[in-house]
Amino acid sequence: MLKDAESYSEHDWQKLIANFLLLIFPKYICVIENVPVKDYYTNPEKTINRAIDLALVDVNGNIDIIEVKKPFENALIYSRKYRDNYVPKRELSGAVVQVEKYLFHLGKSGAAGEKRIQDKYSKELPTGINIRITNPKGIVIVGRDTGLNEQQKFDFEIIKRKYANIMDVLTYDDLLRRLENIIAKYSV
Repeated sequence: MLKDAESYSEHDWQKLIANFLLLIFPKYICVIENVPVKDYYTNPEKTINRAIDLALVDVNGNIDIIEVKKPFENALIYSRKYRDNYVPKRELSGAVVQVEKYLFHLGKSGAAGEKRIQDKYSKELPTGINIRITNPKGIVIVGRDTGLNEQQKFDFEIIKRKYANIMDVLTYDDLLRRLENIIAKYSV
């Protein structure tokens, strides 16, 4: 799919990634898609229903969220420097803000938000698991890093670590490297 990335929709990528997330992140026991969250703040006159791409549920019912973007080759950082630094592109910055807002709205949803998610996904959740929104963390899956030079990779790592207490920023190449390492580990 990565060889012909443009011909697939974001939803196609979301479906593909959902298939192996539990292998890459073994602390989770369930993946749920299109998780509803209410936005009461963007327009005070009207509540907006939003949908988080994916949520991961751990053994205690705590959820974390994932925003999946398409694997554009040139979506991470600019190729020209700004004051001797490579800075994030709009695609990366926009995805980070999107996840921050989802986390904000999810955190504000409280017990009603937990119940809404629990009711919608009760058949998909393992028996005895109750959804908990306990300071969730986010993951952004965006772009490719194979075309970055060493200085760009260094600056990108600084950008990723800036958000590490709130979310992880992963590229499709990160996912592939993780999968390859897992396969190599169990192929011995």
